[in-house]
Amino acid sequence: MENLIALLIAAPLLGAAVLLCGGRRLDAVGHWIGTALAAASFVVGVVLFADMLGKDPENRAMHQFLFSWIPVGGFQADVAFQLDQLSMTFVLLITGVGSLIHVYSIGYMEHDERRRRFFGYLNLFLAAMLLLVLADNYLLLYVGWEGVGLASYLLIGFWQHKPSAATAAKKAFLVNRVGDVGLSIAIMLMFTTFGTFAFGPVLEATGEATEGKLTAIALMLLLAACGKSAQVPLQSWLGDAMEGPTPVSALIHAATMVTAGVYLIVRSADIFNAAPDAQLVTTVVGAVTLLFGAIVGCAKDDIKKALAGSTMSQIGYMVLAAGLGPIGYVFAIMHLVTHGFFKAGLFLGAGSVMHGMNDEVDMRKYGGLRTYMPITFITFGLGYLAIIGFPGLSGFFSKDKIIEAAFAKGGTEGWILGGVALLGAAITAFYMTRVMLLTFFGEERWRNRPTASPTEPDVEPAAEHHGAHAEPHPHESPRVMTIPMIVLAVGSVFAGGFFSIGDRFIDWLEPVTGHRHGHPPIGAAAVTASTVAVMVIGVGLAWLQYGRRPVPVVAPRGSLLTRAARRDLYQDDFNHVVLVRGGEHLTRSLVYVDHTLVDGVVNGTAAGMGGLSGRLRRIQNGYARSYAVSMFGGAAILIAATLLMRAV
Repeated sequence: MENLIALLIAAPLLGAAVLLCGGRRLDAVGHWIGTALAAASFVVGVVLFADMLGKDPENRAMHQFLFSWIPVGGFQADVAFQLDQLSMTFVLLITGVGSLIHVYSIGYMEHDERRRRFFGYLNLFLAAMLLLVLADNYLLLYVGWEGVGLASYLLIGFWQHKPSAATAAKKAFLVNRVGDVGLSIAIMLMFTTFGTFAFGPVLEATGEATEGKLTAIALMLLLAACGKSAQVPLQSWLGDAMEGPTPVSALIHAATMVTAGVYLIVRSADIFNAAPDAQLVTTVVGAVTLLFGAIVGCAKDDIKKALAGSTMSQIGYMVLAAGLGPIGYVFAIMHLVTHGFFKAGLFLGAGSVMHGMNDEVDMRKYGGLRTYMPITFITFGLGYLAIIGFPGLSGFFSKDKIIEAAFAKGGTEGWILGGVALLGAAITAFYMTRVMLLTFFGEERWRNRPTASPTEPDVEPAAEHHGAHAEPHPHESPRVMTIPMIVLAVGSVFAGGFFSIGDRFIDWLEPVTGHRHGHPPIGAAAVTASTVAVMVIGVGLAWLQYGRRPVPVVAPRGSLLTRAARRDLYQDDFNHVVLVRGGEHLTRSLVYVDHTLVDGVVNGTAAGMGGLSGRLRRIQNGYARSYAVSMFGGAAILIAATLLMRAV
């Protein structure tokens, strides 16, 4: 079975090669080729999963060596794969949800002239993401890491004739490069410390390294995770990345790419366990980000950007759990999987709404859509209930465990982290209820509204095929789009409960991540009751503000916090002032130093030598009598000096 591991990557990689190099002759069937190869990778994953279940938990890991990549003295890099319980979880999520998104994209991108290329990029993304989670060493993981960055750049900027899409793609690419520097430094530190960067030898040798070195490595890994998973301070790219087609938002920003950072931290568990200061920083980053994303999500009227803020917040929960160590690793991955179901479903539901509303994204121009789009309403509603932690649905089981683990940290730190996690749950219930109410309930605010100019910015090209900005005629999406939404809704309902039966998800991952049961000081039942209570409060506040009052089509000015949240809590303004303006001032200072000091020294030396040579040149005048006088004068000086020295 080990020989099948490479097929997981080979199938979508072949699809990317065929679709991107095959030319226009494949335009008519390219989407079917891409979808079939994504599904083939999922089938291989299921076969390997079934084989893994038939083995003892301690013997489930499989390895496949392909070839020696860089054999140079002591520097040995192999192209080899490791499939264990952790990577298998990601394989099934990536290929399963990815295949559903491929199917959905067949309908969503039906009228796009470049659909074949789009599916080629989707296949390329799947191949890179699978390489990332299957690599058996950090250097090969880095190749997949960069491949994911490239594919995300291509997908976010797919409609590159839109300036906003091209800018968003560049922004995502550049911000992620900052995190990538952290990963590259971490790999260098590993090699200088352990003499290798293979997972097994590195993680087994952590006891031989100093805490300082392990802390440095862990912090660099965390920096890399912040870039890919859109965590503070590298979170600014995620909202703008919604400029890509909606299936891209579902694939990259819900189920796969943004989870890569969580995978990196959990895979490096032994390093973080030996670096408590780095663990503390990780929990702080997660706690700050979960509140940051939740607050931003409360003020967004763009349905996709509201969900993007939600993604940032939910990944914050996972990073917080991963920072808690053995009491949180399993629950970080559990929430990652359940989040993959309900957030992908929510994004696809948003795309379905846009499909029926002439690609309108402003929720203030929706309202009352539940009667026009019943399947979208039900599937989106189930995803909504899952993400807010409604009892019995997936999010309830996974998020509740993270909140319990946060309180179980103990001491003041545990109370702070647990309180932040509870507050985040309340805000999540508020902004997601707001999304539901603005979209599916209330008056039909899209009727008889003024027709926008056809040159209005920020319109998805797909809108050109739907008569963008004319009065919309809401309708349900075709089956090829609704079936994936239904499947994801089923996962949103049942996945969390299924994982929790007999602690089966804990038992599944424990051989890889380890697990230690935590005991919150207020008791698990009290934590659960508190989580449900704050969820009800959040829903109630949203209902009072948006369910019982008329919703203006134009957003009111709002409070200072609301205005700040609309501007993403000034994250771009901060980056502009500190990084852009700071970079400009630094550049100008360096130019001034270069012109004044460096050029001054160089030009001054040149001028001095020129002046000296000009004066010396006067001596070389070509007259013999001048040379004779010079020789006579020199001889006289030498004689006088000699006589003077003898006299002394």
